[in-house]
Amino acid sequence: MGRTYLVEESIGQYLTELSTKVKPYVTGLLIGQCSPQRDYVVRAVRTPPKEQQQQEESVGPPKLASLDEEWITTHASQVSRMLPGGLLVLGVFMIAAPELAKDGQNALRKLIFSVEKSLSKRRLWKPTEEEVSDRAALQICSATKKVVCRTYDVQDPKSAAKPADWKYQSALTASWVALGCTVNVNIHIPLLATSPNHDLEKNTKNGLNRWSKQIEDCVFLINGQVRDEDTELLEGQKKFRGNTQPSTQFSDVKVLTQLGQAASARSTATVQVCSGSINLRGAVKCRAYIHGNKPKVKEAIQALKRDIINTLSDRCEILFEDLILNEGPQKKNFEREYHVLPQRLFVPVAGSSVMLSDYKFGDEAAGEIQERFVEMLDQPVQAEDLHIAEDISTVDICPVTDSPSDTQQAQLTKATLLLKLQQNMGLVVAAAVAVLASIFSFNYFSD
Repeated sequence: MGRTYLVEESIGQYLTELSTKVKPYVTGLLIGQCSPQRDYVVRAVRTPPKEQQQQEESVGPPKLASLDEEWITTHASQVSRMLPGGLLVLGVFMIAAPELAKDGQNALRKLIFSVEKSLSKRRLWKPTEEEVSDRAALQICSATKKVVCRTYDVQDPKSAAKPADWKYQSALTASWVALGCTVNVNIHIPLLATSPNHDLEKNTKNGLNRWSKQIEDCVFLINGQVRDEDTELLEGQKKFRGNTQPSTQFSDVKVLTQLGQAASARSTATVQVCSGSINLRGAVKCRAYIHGNKPKVKEAIQALKRDIINTLSDRCEILFEDLILNEGPQKKNFEREYHVLPQRLFVPVAGSSVMLSDYKFGDEAAGEIQERFVEMLDQPVQAEDLHIAEDISTVDICPVTDSPSDTQQAQLTKATLLLKLQQNMGLVVAAAVAVLASIFSFNYFSD
């Protein structure tokens, strides 16, 4: 028995329109949510056409071998940034003329694994063992409109195709639950003196990796309460009956960071020679959506955790891409700089209670964002529907202009020896070492 995909009814109309307008084939992404029982598809998005591709199509009959795999995976990476917690790229689709249908499934299989590989490289979190790893390959004949849906296990490179059910449903997200929180960020990332060429992007990602583990260990209060992870998220809440239309329920979440380690854990301090530091500061707005079919608390918390991690990682990526475009990949001078991270905004989607998101630099006009939604998501939006959700967050890159003096080097050596002697002397001594390290760090980085 294969998986079942419940699909927003409007997607059927969207795919039908694509089949009449685009010849002889078109590819795209399926966006939705996985659950243990079934998967939900809330959006289908065509791959943006390339000018070169359009010229080739006008010259002669295209072949599926001419599919631009890199272009499609890049599109998937861009789209994934615009998805709130709980939503992901569930698979790919292809609408093809009958003469191309024979090779369609092989092309789709290749695309599914390429897209997943590209997306997994960017993640700062790892999928759990019980997570669904099947991804959908939807093939539609442009002439007969026949729909064939199969799945592949992206965790198994040798995975064979399995049949899946494709069922349309109206108001699919009407009873979904939205969760939102604000997370205050103050991340200090040291730049090691041994790091070649002050690789800011690599160091930032390493620092975010450490921070993401802290987010995984946070305590989440849902509407002011700590909930058991295995209980139902909607337990005890009123259910809709009769003709009353259900509406999206919103849960406010508070994120509590654990300040200390467990009493049984060993605490050690490390002293490292650094050439500077990166400081990320601000308050980020995070949001996640979860299906209304008896969702577990752990599903909701996991979706929100991933949105917290993704939103900061994504906007750092966007900032570095912008810096490369404006300053070039080989920046020689390493000076103190302040940069503003792009702000997050949310946009409602017609016919759905789920909102999509994007990121805006301060000098970006609303028209540019509207164009991006059309290009990336094939979704026109109104300027008045662009809701900026947060204040400005910053990146402060602080170099140490002078090399350590002889006195500082002596202090460093002394501190290192003390750490080696005291690292096994219990939590009290470990705490003292941590204080010593913080004092040294302050002296070392101060102007």
